[in-house]
Amino acid sequence: MTNLSTASSDPTGPNYGPGPIGVAIVGTGFGQKVHIPGLKEYPQTEAIAVYHRDIDQAEAIAATHHIPLATDAIADLAKMPEVQAVSLSTPPFLHYEMAKPLLEAGKHLLLEKPTTLSASEAKELYRIANANSVVTAMDFEFRFVPAWQRFKELLDDGYCGQNRLIKIDWLVSSRADASRPWNWYSQKQQGGGALGAIGSHCFDYISWLFGPVKRLCASLSTAVTERPDPKAGGQLKPVDADDTCLLMLELTDGTPIQVSLSSATYQGRGHWVEVYGDRGTLVLGSDNQKDYVHGFKLWGAPAGESLSELTIPNRLEFSKTYPDGRIAPFIRVVDNWVRGIEARRAIAPSLREGVYSQLLMDLTHESHETGTWVTVPNLDHYLARS
Repeated sequence: MTNLSTASSDPTGPNYGPGPIGVAIVGTGFGQKVHIPGLKEYPQTEAIAVYHRDIDQAEAIAATHHIPLATDAIADLAKMPEVQAVSLSTPPFLHYEMAKPLLEAGKHLLLEKPTTLSASEAKELYRIANANSVVTAMDFEFRFVPAWQRFKELLDDGYCGQNRLIKIDWLVSSRADASRPWNWYSQKQQGGGALGAIGSHCFDYISWLFGPVKRLCASLSTAVTERPDPKAGGQLKPVDADDTCLLMLELTDGTPIQVSLSSATYQGRGHWVEVYGDRGTLVLGSDNQKDYVHGFKLWGAPAGESLSELTIPNRLEFSKTYPDGRIAPFIRVVDNWVRGIEARRAIAPSLREGVYSQLLMDLTHESHETGTWVTVPNLDHYLARS
């Protein structure tokens, strides 16, 4: 039976007059760590409802965070007039089935990456959102990190000139320990793996920073092939999701990009983007393995000179930071989303950008399976296909 309950002790419930946008939280792992704190901190949003498949859990989470409503049914959220928007951060295999009825009900949507399990699913969500005049946002938070924003400004100003080579390393140890439990992340069919977790970000910022991709060639591998399932007494279960992805890409302007992604590298160098051009070099990077937002620095050098650290302007810095580095850029994502809702049009990164990231992920799998280079279609053409 579906249950809808009020976690507040006030039987009359909150006042739903004009004011902040009422947002429901769907996904209570990452949602509790980042989404709820960010939505509560941002002045124009109000965390108003929590979904969990277990109503007791939903009520407990709602009470903990002083959120008035709790439910165990997506259909309830779709019907609630108090809920104007939804932040969705469940595992990726649930994104499509949960987002579709919410978009059809006219709820604005903030979606975690990876977008869905396939580009066709992502494209359908994009079309439903457009048909229902719904404003969407994707949590591609690197676009909102100060060092990354300065990196973008310098690239756009021609600091490097004509790009000759772009190199991306994202090498971390989050899945290096083979005793880490088996779950959805271990399963390719449920959207698990390093490609979905970090490659989805990478594909978005490649497009944002450098432009569209013309073609790509990929190799996926799994170093940790078994993990213990705590729900089965620690029995080892097979892992078929990738933990390492090697990519070669060619942009439409001909620039080559080399990408190495891995979640199984002890003492990996962290997250680095290097741009080598005919006028200069830029290097953006962080070796912080505990927080993938905090710690980024930027270095640059005109051609023939030594690299030196570049200052990030105060105008780009966060007005406030948090122990979890992901919260501050998430709040900027929320601000971008709310400005889109007020303007009645999506502002990048939206589901449109989510479709492109997912399309590149699909083509990465295709390249790996066929052992060939694959051509990347123009996004407008892809979205226009029936």
